Amino acid sequence: MVTREGGARPMRELDLERYRARYGLMAVVLSNLAIAGVAIFGVWRLGGDKAVIVGVLSAAFTAVSSTTTAYLGIKAVSNTAKTMAMRGTPPQE
Repeated sequence: MVTREGGARPMRELDLERYRARYGLMAVVLSNLAIAGVAIFGVWRLGGDKAVIVGVLSAAFTAVSSTTTAYLGIKAVSNTAKTMAMRGTPPQE
């Protein structure tokens, strides 16, 4: 069990897992918003050159989709590994 600073109360594994999920998702959402903001700013500043606009938008789409897919893949593998590890332990009362 993980304890907090000052020895206040022990942090439960469920709380730790919630924090990881919450802040991991928040990091992905904020990075996707930043990528979208930069892409929109770039398209706005290019002023109509369609070839460059298509390149900027496709690069932004690739970055957003790969970041989101990586997060979801890592989360799925983590959940699967945790479930498999819990099956090997005897039930706790």
